[in-house]
This record gives sequence, structure tokens and C-alpha cells, in this order.
Amino acid sequence: MQESVDPQSRIVITGIGLTAPNGNNLEEFRQNLLEGRSGVVDYNIRYMGDVLAGVCDFDELRYQKRKEVRRGTRAGSIAIYCANEAVNQSKLDWENVARDRVGVYLGITEHGNVETENEVYEISQFDYDTKVWSHHHNPRTVANNPAGEVTLNMGITGPHLTLGAACAAGNAGFIQGVQMLRLNEVDIALCGGVSESIHTFGIFASFQSQGALATNADPAKACRPFDVNRNGIVVAEGGAVCTLERLPDALARGATIYGEIVGYAMNSDASDFVLPNSNRQAECIQLALKRAGLKPEDVDIVSSHATATTQGDIEEAKALASVFSDCPDLAINNTKSFIGHAMGAAGALEMLGNLPAFEDGIAHATLNLDELDPECNLPQLVPNQPRQMDQVECILNNSFGMLGINSVLIIKKYSA
Repeated sequence: MQESVDPQSRIVITGIGLTAPNGNNLEEFRQNLLEGRSGVVDYNIRYMGDVLAGVCDFDELRYQKRKEVRRGTRAGSIAIYCANEAVNQSKLDWENVARDRVGVYLGITEHGNVETENEVYEISQFDYDTKVWSHHHNPRTVANNPAGEVTLNMGITGPHLTLGAACAAGNAGFIQGVQMLRLNEVDIALCGGVSESIHTFGIFASFQSQGALATNADPAKACRPFDVNRNGIVVAEGGAVCTLERLPDALARGATIYGEIVGYAMNSDASDFVLPNSNRQAECIQLALKRAGLKPEDVDIVSSHATATTQGDIEEAKALASVFSDCPDLAINNTKSFIGHAMGAAGALEMLGNLPAFEDGIAHATLNLDELDPECNLPQLVPNQPRQMDQVECILNNSFGMLGINSVLIIKKYSA
């Protein structure tokens, strides 16, 4: 994973497309993070009633027709919007790109629940007569749907995959893209993660039954990672897709380079369905650093995964303390405090929320960190107000998920 003499092994980000509850492009998203604007709002979901959620408001019809939106899925529409934005922003000569050399690799937490719930509800209005069941059900609910919808929309004939990695999936999408570029399977990789989770009542009901669904009279104050008064997860939707290329290809066409992916790791806790394991998380961080040829003190910003659940925050704090205890200049922040937990898109959105720090030198804050939980005592946390850094040249992004899957991605500021 270290920068190699062979420049073909160096993978860079050349285009960015996203939709988040508080922004529909990187500039808007970043501005709202720096200015403390939350995207969490009141939301009503079938059977549950009023809850809180991070809701996206992007133009579905920018790259799709109404008929295509109706036939497809919300996750597919999110993916299509983000992928097209990434390609447009990359300034690729898309009409002349060999589409069979483009791969699409998108992380997801879950897929198909929204469509299945909606269709079961629909036939319930007709005495459960399956004659009214949608013939679009199967292509809507297959696991590869979001990435597949992108290929249909954009005429991509190279490989497409979705990667089911729970809430570690956003990072997993980037990792897959890096690997496929290094193997010379593709020349361009559209990578990241998507989530449509707010459109299924089941995820809200499950978190509520666990006592892990956030409540607050003020939606903007609901998501409170590391705060002693946190009371659970705010479910969010969203998506983030980046264009990745090998460095020589990017340089040859004069592309803007937003960052270089220099390290990654994934591992498994193998200890519990839901409860995280700080030892395995620390090992994942250390492995990513080793592969990148970096030391803990080389990292300037850590984008934490913390979901505002008691044990989840505590275990990650332990992992971070064990790796970065001797790094007083480090900044640790959290993007979920602004937008909620975007599940399969979380890792990708959170990485991109920090990426502009390479240019502006600012670590965005963790919102709602008013009273630090003593068991999350990380002195490097950035509470409530952004922090101006001396320099930002390396960002480490944590994403961890249920069934004990952990992922870490390391991005450096590009230098020749």
C-alpha cells in the first residue's frame, strides 16, 4: 500500500458527487459543516409516526426521467445522481471514454427492504392479492441494484458490484475500486456508498426496540456522538461517489486531484452481532497505517465513526486512544453529528466532508458535544467549533458495522 516507484499503483480522486441531508455537492456540504448547519429534521414514517431523520433533497430528475424514477429505487436514484455528478466534476471526456473499462463499486448497508415493505403494504390494500404485486420487484430488490442502475443510466459496460458491509460499506466501495484499478481490471472506478434507509420503517423500529433510536425536541441537537447525554442513532439517507483513476492517467489529462488513497484495511471482530470490539478496531487502524507506511503522528485528522450509541462511542474512543495517545496535534471529529447515520453512505460522506481540509486547513467540528462522556475522554476531539490546523496532509476515516466488520481508509494530500 505504500507509495510505489511504480506510479500505476498510485490511485487518486479526480471527481466527487454527493447528496447529504445538508448539501447536494461538496462545496455546499463543506460550507454547512464549517458553519454548523444540521440536516436532521422531523420525519414521519409508516407505522412509527413521528421520528427524526437525515433527509436528502436532490434533483432526481437531473439525470433520470420520471418513468425511470418510478421504475427504479431510491438508492438507485441517489447512486445515479452522485455518479453523474462525479463524472461531470472530473471533466472526463465521457463521450469518448471506453465504457467497458469503467467499474462501479458501491457500498450498501441493506437493499430491498424499502421496496418489499412498500409492495407488501400495497397488496394489503387489495386483500393480499399477489396479482397487484409489482413485476419490477425482482430487479428493484437484487443486491446489485444501485450499482446496476448506474450502469444502465450511464451506459457503463464494465463490472459493477455492490458491497454489503453494513456501516463499513462506504469505505469498502473505495477499497474495491483501488484494488480493481491496481489489478488493471478497469481504468476508471466510480466508488463510494449509498443509503435509502429512512424509507423503511423496519430500521427505525429495530433501533427503537434496542433503545438506540435518538430523540430530541430540537432535531438539530439529536445526534450527539461522545456526549454524555446522547441517546441513540439518527437514521439518514445519502450517497457519495468518487471518480478514481491511476495517477498517470489523471496527470495525462490534467485532472484536478483531490487526494490520494494511500492505505486501507478491513477486519472482523468475530465477537458479537452488534457490540463493537475496540481491540479489533485498533488493529484495523494499525494495519491501514502499516500498509500506508505511516505512523500515528503522521495523521492530521481522524474522521470518527461514532454513532452516538453508548457502547459504540466508548469502544471507538478506546481504540483511538490506544493508537493516537501520543498525538496531541491530531484533530478527531464526527460528521454524523450534522447529518445522522447514513449507513452504507456514511463512510464515504464522512471522508468527503473532511477532504477539503487539504486546501482550507480546517477540521470541522463535532456538533452537540456539550458535555463529554468521561469514558470517551479524547483530548483531540473538536467540539462544536471548527479548528484551524497548522497543516492537513493526511486524513484517516473510520467506518465500523454490525456483525463486527471494520474498515479504515487513509487519504493524503497529493504531492508529486
